[in-house]
Amino acid sequence: MKVLNTRCVVVAVLTAFSGTATAQFAYVPNEKTGTLSIIDLAKDEVIGSIPAGKKPRGLVASLDRKTIYVSDQPNNALLIVDPAARKVTSKLDLGESPEGVGRSADGKWIVTAIEEDNAVFFIDSATGKIEFKVKTEGENPEHAVFSPDGKWVYVSAEESQVVDVIDVAARKLAGTIRVGKRPRGIGFTPDSARAYVACELANTVYAIDVAAKKVIASIPAGVKSNGVKVHPSGKEVYITNGTDGTVNVIDTASNKITHTIKVGQRPWNMALTQDGGKLYVANGRSNNVSVIDTASKKKVKDIAVGEMPWGVLIPDGH
Repeated sequence: MKVLNTRCVVVAVLTAFSGTATAQFAYVPNEKTGTLSIIDLAKDEVIGSIPAGKKPRGLVASLDRKTIYVSDQPNNALLIVDPAARKVTSKLDLGESPEGVGRSADGKWIVTAIEEDNAVFFIDSATGKIEFKVKTEGENPEHAVFSPDGKWVYVSAEESQVVDVIDVAARKLAGTIRVGKRPRGIGFTPDSARAYVACELANTVYAIDVAAKKVIASIPAGVKSNGVKVHPSGKEVYITNGTDGTVNVIDTASNKITHTIKVGQRPWNMALTQDGGKLYVANGRSNNVSVIDTASKKKVKDIAVGEMPWGVLIPDGH
């Protein structure tokens, strides 16, 4: 009888488990297809899809990565998705026309921007219930984004020229910050000291001092600037320009654009890998996702997905 080498078996099992546990995927909500495309980040290839209502838009993952929360705009619902099983397991009824979805760094809160209600709903991730709502001054809120320290939620409202600031601990609006026309994407530096807001009709990005609640720089961007993503180093900010089909790179030390990278048609929202090495850009009218190498500032690949991709989620990324 052949005797197995126990140590080799244990090492093999642990190696296999580790490979599965650390596998990284990106999820892309496709508005017209009603699905989430699944991208294997090791190969940069689509490996499957998940049915996700009629018009999935904003999405975020739970802290343990076992759940993805997706706004289904026409159904006024937040879908609860099991990415391992590749299916919707339940849904939470929300106000009319939910859009952006965010999560606090500690995983406690899931927030959704509700366009027609002009409010942000705070959902307790432990209970799955709406805990409280905060009305916004800006009309038609799209994105609701937590500062990394969890103290603030910044809200961009499309039919306004302000960013609403929610004090999370006080559970109320703490004021507004005036920016340009049609604010869209929002991104914070890792230290929560600064925020960047892209304003689509102003073709401008506004750098905000979070402590002072005021704009400290106005940065001319491409035409119809909208998506914002901040590198984990805090040294660079990426901006999508819808009409130009480009991504601008802003140096946070100078608050000036250093590079412009061509991508697909109508680039929208983005995600970064955990190390910040690759940026994934959803191109709404090209029905693909562009992959950018952030070191070389070059596009390395386009990945075909569903129709009208709205954004990209990397559960353990940025």
